Amino acid sequence: MEGLPEIAFAGRSNVGKSSLLNRLLNRRHLAGTSKTPGKTRTLNYYRVNGSLHFVDLPGYGYAKRGQRERRQWAELINGYLGTRTSLRGIVHLMDARHDPTARDMQLAAWLIQFGRPFLLVATKVDKLPGSRRKSRLDRTRDLLSGVGEYDLVPFSAVSGLGRHAVWRWIQDVVED
Repeated sequence: MEGLPEIAFAGRSNVGKSSLLNRLLNRRHLAGTSKTPGKTRTLNYYRVNGSLHFVDLPGYGYAKRGQRERRQWAELINGYLGTRTSLRGIVHLMDARHDPTARDMQLAAWLIQFGRPFLLVATKVDKLPGSRRKSRLDRTRDLLSGVGEYDLVPFSAVSGLGRHAVWRWIQDVVED
């Protein structure tokens, strides 16, 4: 699969990676969605317009899997993120309704440490009342302020909010 530029999508189980991929590509059921976390167990590649690949990584977090399988996922993801030469950037998803988890913070710090360009996307903003949206996003920014520099895009798979900003970032990263 090496060759075409790749954009990876990483985040906690059930954060909305598949929904974001489907919305970005205007396809309802391209990436399978589920109410049950941990369905993605492998690296799933999606060829986009013959010019790049989107790579859906297994989610981390509360998936009901054994310790051994979770360790294998971590090794798979770390190996991919650390060594993939065609990887141009990572879209790191976090649920806007909740504070970043320790693993969210670790991944953001790792991406900065290894110099991988990444975009932080706060998913499920449509599930927040408008009056709480700004304060939740500000809190996420505050909690991640010690990690380093990053961009934060609020995103809704329902309304499409943030879709164009994510595409702009992808285009900029792929062209660099």
